Formats: sequence, structure tokens, C-alpha cells
Amino acid sequence: MVVRIRSVARVSVTAGLMAVVMVTQAGGAGAEPKPTAAQAKARLEKLSDQADKVVDKYNDASERYKKARKAYNALNGRLKGQLERIEGLRAGLVSVAVSSYQTGDLLAWPNLITQGDPDMLLSGLASVDQLSAGRSRSLAEYENAIKGLKGDRDKAKNGYDDALKLLDELREQKKDVEKLVGEQERLLRRLNAFKAGNPNSGGIKYTGPASGNARAALQFAYAQVGKPYRYGGTGPGSWDCSGLTQAAWRAAGVSLPRTAASQYSWGASRRVPLSALQPGDLVFRSGLGHVGMYAGDGKMVHAPRTGDVVKVVPLSSYHGLMGAIRP
Repeated sequence: MVVRIRSVARVSVTAGLMAVVMVTQAGGAGAEPKPTAAQAKARLEKLSDQADKVVDKYNDASERYKKARKAYNALNGRLKGQLERIEGLRAGLVSVAVSSYQTGDLLAWPNLITQGDPDMLLSGLASVDQLSAGRSRSLAEYENAIKGLKGDRDKAKNGYDDALKLLDELREQKKDVEKLVGEQERLLRRLNAFKAGNPNSGGIKYTGPASGNARAALQFAYAQVGKPYRYGGTGPGSWDCSGLTQAAWRAAGVSLPRTAASQYSWGASRRVPLSALQPGDLVFRSGLGHVGMYAGDGKMVHAPRTGDVVKVVPLSSYHGLMGAIRP
């Protein structure tokens, strides 16, 4: 009996020790160390680079979808117009057929040749020729319209399919962007560095050395300072990098493409060395995921990233520059 009690006690102690070990191990496994501020900032930089490229792809998909949708709407409008025209031609032919039936086709040859007056006969023959030619033209026009209808219908269908395909691609791109944006926001809030911005910000006045349309572009960009960055943003309350440069130069009378990569390609014949920058020049980061505008005096204005606002910064803080163009 005593031996049994000691055995039970020994088992209880052993079980208790094992429980302590298991709790300690579980606690160690569950207590994931938080990243240091330096690690969080490094991760944020990496995310920003990734987001720049993904956002530019999203913007590109968005632009291609808009063009496809516009093309489809134009084709569809043409198709509707063609259908209305065909219906009008058909109604005209039906009217002629009904009229011929009701009048017994009085202009037919048997009726004409029984007329005794030669002048009336010649006049009747002229009318037959004219009406026959008119009917032939109407029939030919109707037949050609019917043939053209199939081609227009096929084009409209292809345009619709293209738009749908691009819409699916756009939705996939948006998922990728929102995943990155969510992680950026979490890191920025952890670092107490998230800036919501003010969509109604009046910006600041540009007082730099630019002139001409470059000055107009920079005045517009400076007026956006303080407004939040938003991927896909084209104003007026929020901007992404290429949305800002596009709108700024539009205000100066220059039409730029939508994305950073397409803006750089557009300026293939307008490249300038980084050592010869002038105010208004667009400067691009390696990978073509980001673009800003040189403001003169060693400064640039841009819409940086999620959790930040349109701002003016030293050009030297803009790492990884690869080239510039002059719109």
C-alpha cells in the first residue's frame, strides 16, 4: 500500500515537470519577437519597391481595360447604327413591294405598250428605268449592309471579350496591390509613421526657377502637397506617382501616358542626363516603378508611397535614379 502511494506520487511529480516543460516550450514558440524599428524600416523599403512595380502594372492594366472598353463601346455604337440603317432599308423595300402589289405594277411592260400616245410611252419607259435603277440600288445597299453587319458584330464581340479579359487581369492586379498596401500600412502604423494626409490640402506655392510650361506643371504639383498617396490615384484628392506627373504636365498643356514606364518610353527622344536636369524634368527610379518631378535647387516633388503624402524632398534622398526626360 505504501509502495503504491509512492508510485503515484512519483508519477504526479513527473507529469507536473512534463507539463511545465510543455508550457515553457509552447510559450517560447508562441512568443514571436517583434521586428526592431530598423528591421521594420528595411522591410518597408523592400515593400515600397515591390509596390511601385505592382502599382504600375495595375495602372497599366487599368489603362488597357479603359481603352478596350472604349473601343467596344465605339464598335457597339456602330453596330446599333448599322442595325437601324438596315431596318430603314428593309422598311423601304417592304413599302415598295406593298405599293407594287396594290397598284398591280402599273409601270410593267404590258401596261406601257398598250398606251397609244408615243410621248406617254417614252415618259413611262424613262420612269421604269429610273425606278428600276432606284430599286436595284436599294436592294444592293440592303445586301451590302447585311454583309457588313456580320463583320461589325464580330468586331464588337471581340472587343467585348478583350475588355472582359483585361477586367479579370485588372482584378488580379488589384488583389496583389491591396495585399502589399495592407502590409505597408501595418508596418507604418507600428512605427507611428503613417500619414493620412489631407485630400483638401491647398498645397504650397512654387517659388523656384522654372519658367514656361515647366513652371505651370510645377505650380500644379506644388498645389497638391499634403494630399495623400493612393495607388491608382489621379486626383483631385489623392495621387500616385505617375498620376501626379501626368496631371501636372496636363495642366501645362502636355499629354503624358498614365504609367511611369509608359512615360519613360514616351520620352525616348527627350532623355536628358541626370547631370543636366532642369525644373520640370521627370526623374525615374530603377525598375521604372516610380517617377517624380525635378523642381530645381536640388529638390523634387513627388507622391512617394502608401501612408505618405505628396511632398517636396531633396533630390539626393531619392535613391536609385536611372534616368530623366524633359516633356
